[in-house]
Amino acid sequence: MSIRQQAAPPRPLTVGDVVAAHSRDLGEWTVAQIVRLDADSQTAAVLELDWSGPEPSSVADLGDVAPLRLTHHSWNGALSFCNQEWVLPRSHKLVGSMPLLHDEPANCWASGWRLGEQLARQRRWDGGIHDDPSAAWKAEYTGETVNEFLSRPTAPRSEVTQLTIRDIDFLDCAQLVQRFPGVTWLHMHGRLGLLSAAGELNRLASLRGIRIVDLFGMTGEDRLRPQCVPELESLNLLSIPADYASAMRRTWRPEIPAGTYVSVLRARKPEWVRENRNNPLRDWDGREQVSTTIYKRAVTQYKAARKAILLEFAEQPADGRSARVEEIGRAFGEAFNRLDHRSGFIETVEREELFAALDHIVNEAESLHGPGLEEARDSLISGVESVRAW
Repeated sequence: MSIRQQAAPPRPLTVGDVVAAHSRDLGEWTVAQIVRLDADSQTAAVLELDWSGPEPSSVADLGDVAPLRLTHHSWNGALSFCNQEWVLPRSHKLVGSMPLLHDEPANCWASGWRLGEQLARQRRWDGGIHDDPSAAWKAEYTGETVNEFLSRPTAPRSEVTQLTIRDIDFLDCAQLVQRFPGVTWLHMHGRLGLLSAAGELNRLASLRGIRIVDLFGMTGEDRLRPQCVPELESLNLLSIPADYASAMRRTWRPEIPAGTYVSVLRARKPEWVRENRNNPLRDWDGREQVSTTIYKRAVTQYKAARKAILLEFAEQPADGRSARVEEIGRAFGEAFNRLDHRSGFIETVEREELFAALDHIVNEAESLHGPGLEEARDSLISGVESVRAW
């Protein structure tokens, strides 16, 4: 459930409005202008302005303000201008309106308003400082790394406010909160992993944004509660337990008009998790451009290729193996040519995921028959490449 079927933003916004927010990167307030609103995509084209200072009460406090142009790193004078979700975060406020400083559509999209980050980077660059001081409060780890240091008695890292944890197989949220009590933005991405004590995330009283992907073990009782995390302005859940998804929708839907963006997608039942634990194409289930029929046929083709490869190494002689594996690759490529011809769903991400699925098959074969299957891997890919049209 994301924000759908609305004719106007939940918090009132109109074209020309100027919004203000405090930026930790700048240590001051900064502003942006709403250039366009799109009801179909539920987005606002947000133009950042080259201004920072004390909290403004009106546009008169801004003086003669101009759009922010970026020249840092690989930017070449482009405007800091992007489409955002049109739910104005609760920490942002309107300070008035002014004539549009730009009147073209934005050609990039971003998730999560981050006013001030680009202005801070530009000012550091202009001052000859190319290091990022925000590294002190941003941290990114794998689940394995986090579990290693959570098991050691060390002091809490209160300075970390933006925390990303990827490749989670298991994570104890109670320990996580003890070690990172000051987190305001939390991103946790699993591999059909398990979260324990997820209700402890309610102790992150300053939490403003959370994203949970492909993680399970949570129940409705573990839901975040507005009275515990009153500053939450971005809730993004993808591929999570069905009862947890329902509880989060029910709890946070009333908070949308106050400035909390809510997206809860791909609620999963326990049987789905059991059936898809060894399915590298599982992320296609529920993806917008992949119909249910296409998804089921894609999984069938993947399983056919997997069965053929594992059978090849279990029962067939080594003589002529490369040619037989290459033929399996051609069959795989042709099957997805037919599927893609009907709906054109294979784009860059899907193409990469199909090759990753083939890699998954070869890795499984190596786990059963030992290492040294690089020749088979090359033959499989060669077969696909010789016929694929995607």
